[in-house]
Amino acid sequence: MASSLTKDQLLTMYRKMYLIRRFEERAGQQYGLGKIAGFCHLYIGQEAVAVGAIEAIRPDDYMLSAYRDHGQPLARGSDAGMVMAELFGRGNGYSKGKGGSMHIFDIEHHFYGGYGIVGGQIPLAAGMAFKSKYCNEDRVTVCYFGDAAANQGSFHETFNMAAKWKLPVIYICENNRYGMGTALARVTAQTEIYRRAEPYGMRGEPVDGMDVLTMYEAVKDAAEYCRAGKGPVLLEANTYRFRGHSMADPATYRTKQEVEDERRNDPIPRLKAHALKVIPGLAESAFDAIEEEVKKVVDDAVKFADGSAEPSLDELWRDTIVEEGEEDVRPRERVLGVKVNWPRYPGPKDFQVTWDLEPREEAVKAEKKAGLAR
Repeated sequence: MASSLTKDQLLTMYRKMYLIRRFEERAGQQYGLGKIAGFCHLYIGQEAVAVGAIEAIRPDDYMLSAYRDHGQPLARGSDAGMVMAELFGRGNGYSKGKGGSMHIFDIEHHFYGGYGIVGGQIPLAAGMAFKSKYCNEDRVTVCYFGDAAANQGSFHETFNMAAKWKLPVIYICENNRYGMGTALARVTAQTEIYRRAEPYGMRGEPVDGMDVLTMYEAVKDAAEYCRAGKGPVLLEANTYRFRGHSMADPATYRTKQEVEDERRNDPIPRLKAHALKVIPGLAESAFDAIEEEVKKVVDDAVKFADGSAEPSLDELWRDTIVEEGEEDVRPRERVLGVKVNWPRYPGPKDFQVTWDLEPREEAVKAEKKAGLAR
């Protein structure tokens, strides 16, 4: 249970959530100053969803997200300066400034992107989970998406396939109540999104997305379920974003009182209060030290991004296709000179079927049940 988490684990969770909060606040500030252009979707208020999930899985598990994607890589261990540089569109960013805010990608930490197409990452996650099962990797894939993406056709098509093949994938719907500026209940017949798993024989559960410990327990249990070969899981993380859909959104579709009421359930002070209550001898000074350290990390990240050069025009045609024999570009080695443990990609010898895609006995049972068997 989460109550058994150690002092170090609780402080790690606090540091990661606080880092995301301060990073996003500074990103919003830099957007206002014109340093960040285009769309910029902040994660403020939803930190518990990312941190709880990431602490519950293994570092080598796969992860994908939508365009609100700064928080997950930061919690996974990505360099804050390089993430900020990517937001700035600078050459020292993870994708050389070519991806920007909506397309953070850190292969070193198995974070395979933010995606700007609503729901576009949902089938990709099933593909990654298929690869894990095909190669007998014992890995799970975690896929984040927003509540509005649950109305996309790709959501239903993917769930059918993931359930049929019992793929090891955890889908986390970050239900922050508004698809852009439209309340979920105005456009959705079934507002309990976790129940959409039922028609596909999938496991689906609601989770308090404002409580990092509840998220941790839910994802930990779901990961064990997936690794046991029982199939995919849908978790509906009920959360709330304290800022607009993007920096261009004045959020006039909800009242200030509603936002203030939700801020009383802020996941960061909520974790702090819990830790102070359950860890003997833990003092406020421990959190003060974390906050000071994080503020410096974020200050340094902004300075690093601002001091980074823009991509040269020569970069315009690079990275659009991988040439034969071309080595992977390893971002932290390229920018910081840090030797990284780069993931190994499977070759032809690895692609040997280790499971029966469509067991014949199951097909026979299905045919008999449908009255089709001869």
